[in-house]
This record gives sequence, structure tokens and C-alpha cells, in this order.
Amino acid sequence: MQLFQQGKSWPDCQICCLKLSMQWVYRHQLYNLRSLMEKIIKIGTRGSKLALWQANWVKSALRAGHPSLSVELVPIKTKGDKILDVALAKVGGKGLFVKEIEEALLNGHIDLAVHSMKDMPSEIPKGLCIGAIPRRETPQDVLISRKSLLLSQIGPNARIGTSSLRRAAQLLHARPDLVITPLRGNLDTRLKKLDAENLDGIILAAAGVKRLGLEHKITEYLDEKVMLPAVGQGALCIEIRENDSEVESIVSLLEHHETRTVVMGERAFLKRLEGGCQVPIAAYGKIEKNKFTLCGLVATVDGTTVIKDSLSGQKDSSEIIGVKLADCLIEMGAKTIMENLT
Repeated sequence: MQLFQQGKSWPDCQICCLKLSMQWVYRHQLYNLRSLMEKIIKIGTRGSKLALWQANWVKSALRAGHPSLSVELVPIKTKGDKILDVALAKVGGKGLFVKEIEEALLNGHIDLAVHSMKDMPSEIPKGLCIGAIPRRETPQDVLISRKSLLLSQIGPNARIGTSSLRRAAQLLHARPDLVITPLRGNLDTRLKKLDAENLDGIILAAAGVKRLGLEHKITEYLDEKVMLPAVGQGALCIEIRENDSEVESIVSLLEHHETRTVVMGERAFLKRLEGGCQVPIAAYGKIEKNKFTLCGLVATVDGTTVIKDSLSGQKDSSEIIGVKLADCLIEMGAKTIMENLT
């Protein structure tokens, strides 16, 4: 109005306002760019070879989307990395590989954390959230056998290495004649133990083997009918602080919507069952023709009892489906199994 009174016509006033608006947007964008250039984004990660590969992948992806961004890795040793001679189920299970990293995130020592989604407890600590879930790698488990034999070809009393109750239970259900041998350590350590401990085979997550370029060592991809994967297996979790809009904006380019839909359905199943590493629990979801299908399992440790079912519905209802499937398994007897094991 003041411009109009000074002799400017109304159209001239509109042009002036538009110019001022464009200048403000430009300055705001320039300020944000300078802020990104000056800020160093610190990524918290475990120090294993696989964890560092995953964190470096996230670092490269962020730099590709924000070329001026400075990114630094901060390796953090977790309780799970320190205790290698005891089964996970006996020392706390879920959360052993993330707690110290989450504390660093809450304290502001790092800006985001990169985890394997299968290591994430069903409950996220207050003040934190899942900022992004990138596209999922192969979720299956694989067999790596010393003599390149398939699971069906391995003889009775063969020694198979794994410390996962989920894997052990399903293996024994399919092959009760096998002998399960405890196997801890990071991926390359477990591969070395295949020969060092004279094992007939070991079971690993396909995603980790592929990410480290060791796919040629895989003997067999285990069918989901034999070995249902862990919740979130093959997916990464990028964890951030709640209400950190700057970091949220930076990591948003890594988000893969379909993977989030599937993984959150699996996690809803796990949360409803309130299960950790003490109980053999598995779930695997997929989207086909806009329909979400989730298969879930609860078993006894020795594999003699396996309660398994699947449920389908609209893909935008994956979490509701996860809860309903868990309720179905509870009605089928899963609650009794869990009460006896916890």
C-alpha cells in the first residue's frame, strides 16, 4: 500500500512484492546451503567390516544427494561386540548391537545412526525415530557349506554353525538329524570358523554376504518355506533424533517407501508378540500387485513345534496386518511357547 501511495500502480506493487519474495527464497536457500557446507554430519556405526560397509554406503549416498555435505563416520563399540563367548539370548538379545549408538545419538555426539534393521528392538527409545529405510537387499538366509553340499545333501549328524535361535529352530524342524553348533562373531570371523572348527556348514544372512562381495561363497539360498528370515533382515535402519528437521531432510532421499511399508508390517508383528532373541520368531513380508502378504512364525528352540501362518491385505495396512497375524499365532499357541521360553 505504501508503494502504491508513492505513485506506483497496483501491478507495479505486485511485481515488487514478487521480486522481494524471490529474493527472500534465494537468500533462504543460500543460507541452507551454507549451513550444510559448514555442518559435519556424524554417522554412528559399529566397527565391524559389514557395519562400516553399510555406514560408508549411506555416507556415499548422502554425499551424492548433497555434494557440499561433509560426512564423518564415528565407530562405536556395543555390548554385543564385546561379549563374544555367550549366546545373545543369554545376555540380553535385541538391543545389544544398538544401545550404545542410540545413547550417542541422544547425547548429540552423532547426528544419525546406521543399523541393520534386524538388530533393532521393536521399541524405539523416546526421542529417537526411524528417519529413513533404504531399499532392501535380499532378505533370505544362505547356507555356506564346506563341501559345497546343499542342505538336502548334507548327511546326518552334520554340524551346522549358528547362534540364532530362529535359524536353529527352523533347521531342526526341517532336519532334526543335524547338530547345531554355537557360532558368534562378525561375518568374516564366522566364515573363518567354517574351516577352523571343522563345521559342515554355516547359516548367514544373504544381505551381509553380498554387501561384502562374498556372494561366490554361497552354496544355497534357503527357501522361505524352510527358513523364514528375521524381522527386517536385509534392510538398513537410519535412526535420527525426533524433531531434527535438518537431518530428517538430509536422509529423506534414502527412503524407499515400499521397503518401509514391508518392514514396518514385520516390526508390528514382532512388537505385538513382544519377542526378542530369547524366542525363535520370524516374519517376512512382500508386496505383489498392491497387496501386502506377511508370513510369520513362532517356534520352540528345538524345532519340534512350529506355529506358522500368513495374512494378506491392502499394502497401506501393513502394520494392521502385522498385528492381526501376531494375534492369529497367539490363538494358535504361540503365547504358550513364549511363556515357556521367557
